[in-house]
Amino acid sequence: MPFSLDSIPDQHGRVAIVTGANSGIGLVTAQVLASKGARVIMACRSQARAEEAIAKIHESCPEAELVFSELDLCELQSVKSFAERILAQEPRLDLLINNAGVMMPKERSETVDGFELQFGVNHLGHQCLTALLLDRLDETPGSRVVSVASQAHRGGKIDFEDLQWQKRGYRRIASYGQSKLANLMFSFELDRRLKAAGRGVIAVAAHPGYTATELQRTMPGKRVLNACFAMSADKGAMPSLRAATDPSLQGGEYIGLSGFLEMRGQPVPVGSSKRAQDRHNAEQLWNVSEELTGVSFEGLHA
Repeated sequence: MPFSLDSIPDQHGRVAIVTGANSGIGLVTAQVLASKGARVIMACRSQARAEEAIAKIHESCPEAELVFSELDLCELQSVKSFAERILAQEPRLDLLINNAGVMMPKERSETVDGFELQFGVNHLGHQCLTALLLDRLDETPGSRVVSVASQAHRGGKIDFEDLQWQKRGYRRIASYGQSKLANLMFSFELDRRLKAAGRGVIAVAAHPGYTATELQRTMPGKRVLNACFAMSADKGAMPSLRAATDPSLQGGEYIGLSGFLEMRGQPVPVGSSKRAQDRHNAEQLWNVSEELTGVSFEGLHA
């Protein structure tokens, strides 16, 4: 039976955080979860854009429970402040959906903390956020962490000698691939460590295939490629929604799409590259990321 919106269980009483919830697949993910009864925390940089998104959702779902909370993944202090607010205000946390991202800026730039932008936002910010919220997730039965990766992970390589693209000429596509490979490696490693520690939280990854969103605004060839191949955000959000809500998932899965080159189709478990499955490199990436952010996962050991 194909997974559809009707497959999503009732979400009343559950609390979900969706990073980057004001546009694209993050907006659709937040809208669907709220329509199913979840309290959704819209973790976004811009309050104005988040409030616009909330108003848009309320047009079709007036009863949706949506809350804005400022989160800028470009700045670790913002990540820490966000986590402090959540821990103070939310007695439970069922879903953390690490969705926000930066895609292929034309020139190399850095986060507030000096990390290359794509690696810093897409990977380091989300790993830090997950570490800070893990205890609350662990206190909530049936909780899970969803990391949104990409088919671009297949072209990615983790260069431990130059993670920040300071020694090489900057290549935005390769940098994006590295960050998305890091997302997937983090999800797999997180799930392994959670299981080894006997925690109740599971980690699942997803990718949206080829979906037309604002994320692609600086992508080379966007107009032609989108016209030929892209799905809508409504369809592109389905892998994330399955990863977040399918009760049959046990953790460690990667949800993509069933069609040609996984660009479109039904949300189904899919494979990943050999690099994504390299446990030695995943452990090294985990350790390096903890050192760079200064935030560790207590009680999760390799």
